[in-house]
Amino acid sequence: MSRTYRIAPSILSADFARLGEEVRQVIADGADWIHFDVMDNHYVPNLTFGPMVCEALRRHAVRPDGTPVPIDVHLMVQPVDALAQAFAKAGANLISFHPDASTHVDRTVQLIKAAGCQAGLVFNPALPIDVLEWTLEQLDLVLVMSVNPGFGGQSFIPSALKKIEQIRRLIEASGRDIRLEVDGGIKVDNIRQVADAGADTFVAGSAIFGQPDYRAVIDAMRARLAG
Repeated sequence: MSRTYRIAPSILSADFARLGEEVRQVIADGADWIHFDVMDNHYVPNLTFGPMVCEALRRHAVRPDGTPVPIDVHLMVQPVDALAQAFAKAGANLISFHPDASTHVDRTVQLIKAAGCQAGLVFNPALPIDVLEWTLEQLDLVLVMSVNPGFGGQSFIPSALKKIEQIRRLIEASGRDIRLEVDGGIKVDNIRQVADAGADTFVAGSAIFGQPDYRAVIDAMRARLAG
């Protein structure tokens, strides 16, 4: 079965002094989604963006023809529920969270969906995926962390490939249209291997924003995915 691939640049690696321009530029250069990393200095050892930044960027997250581009919010926060609802109001389209950060995973998923967003679960490198047995039917997205969350610019952890393969099998067995996203150390030279394991959505931060020509990197990634 052929897959539609999505490239989701992470603004964690963008120039914070001109985020609106960066978002517009990377979309013009071919981004499918904008990945929005939310860190709370509690669940992870870093502090990034709140709902007001998401709301401010919503009007910039559009293609040159004016069509909106999905904002993919990854919550690395604890507790989850109040911030998930705040980001839904701020214009997020997809909201993912870590099951070990929520007291009641099912309730949090329902809150996100009730707020009009797509819901996803995120799995850290050493976290088992057992919870998918009970939640997959409700999910729109599963995000595999191929680095430990908290900082950009880390190297890909190879054991993530096995987890991606396992989750792809579960998604195929469910028969549902669930995106399988990977975040951490994604580059032109490994994106094909990650796709072959079963991923269809790729978060890339420093690999894109760390280069002078965003379009050249995104085009090179697409060429690898098509090869």
